Amino acid sequence: MTALLRLLSDSFRVFFLLASLWAAAAMALWLWWLWQNQIGPGGDLPNALAPSHWHAHELIFGFGMAATAGFFLTAAPNWTGKPVAGPRFIALMAGLWLAGRGAVLLWGSVPPVLAAGVVLAFPALLTERMARQLIRRPASSEGLYLALLGLITLAEARVLLDWLDLPPGDAAAGLRGGLAALVALVAVLGGRITPQFTRNALARAGAPPAALPRSFPWLDRGVAGCACLAALAAVFPLSGALAGAAALALGAGQLARMGFWRSRKVLGNPLLAALHLAMLGTGIGALLQGFAAFGRGEEIGALHVSAIAGVGGMILAVMSRATLAQTGRALVAPRPVVLAYLLLPLAALARFAAATWPETYVTATLSAATLWVLAFALFALSSAPAFLGPRQTP
Repeated sequence: MTALLRLLSDSFRVFFLLASLWAAAAMALWLWWLWQNQIGPGGDLPNALAPSHWHAHELIFGFGMAATAGFFLTAAPNWTGKPVAGPRFIALMAGLWLAGRGAVLLWGSVPPVLAAGVVLAFPALLTERMARQLIRRPASSEGLYLALLGLITLAEARVLLDWLDLPPGDAAAGLRGGLAALVALVAVLGGRITPQFTRNALARAGAPPAALPRSFPWLDRGVAGCACLAALAAVFPLSGALAGAAALALGAGQLARMGFWRSRKVLGNPLLAALHLAMLGTGIGALLQGFAAFGRGEEIGALHVSAIAGVGGMILAVMSRATLAQTGRALVAPRPVVLAYLLLPLAALARFAAATWPETYVTATLSAATLWVLAFALFALSSAPAFLGPRQTP
């Protein structure tokens, strides 16, 4: 089997590789634009969009949705017992995703309606595929994942309609809503797998039952509800006070349930520590967003903490763990990936500093972008043999 055929044989292979490469490449292009316009002679991106819109869109709906597709197309068949996606469907989806990235990058050079249709096709087809996988499980937590995928598709549609100057387009609401929906996915999925994986690891290590992580269904449901409410409030958008209150409740609830997850006991296990670190970033980011909604702090800094430390951190943690597990490798994070885990929180701190202290904006923003590029470049390079090579046998 050739490397290309192997890459298309499993959804996680192609989409995790694309997600990590685009995370690095899109941010590198943004870093170039920042450098040119803050220090150099100036320069333009090759499209007719506001540079900040392109940047946010490609990290939320490009990088974020590629990683989401890789996870759900791999996990959903395990949940439902239905067939996994075949190479033709995977190739189709990968082609649509790549076409979408080109359409946005060259927006203005491609007929806008055609470009919008190409861009929206990927999340719409992914949502439709997941609906056929999960539609008979409406009472399960997987049904909530489907609802959030639909919300992300709606958020992207609002962005594209704005770019087409059509109602009810609202790029700001769509971008914030897409990020908030990804945060909700992290809160729900991370709240499920982080204590579960930690519990399993500590139990194998001989920890007594009293020392294992604890979860409380009422608290998990409360966090999920607040996360979904915050996403809905961003997409439509609803009352700013309601969105702020939902974010504060999400952050407080997330930090509260982490108090029962035995985070200190997994500091020596990078794969687990990365999950805990991402969930911590999710909680802190939500609190900061809530405070900003009530005039305490800068919203843009809070959004970047959620995006970098929360969403980016969880995507990196899940991609690295799933890649090792799905390719038959030992669940031990390679050293470059461990370094990547550490770079993302530093990037979040730098970007938060840039928003909070204007005198640091240029240096801190460039530093944050550089750290992000390094993190995902390290993951892509370290994981390429797993994506392109055969599954290992113990």
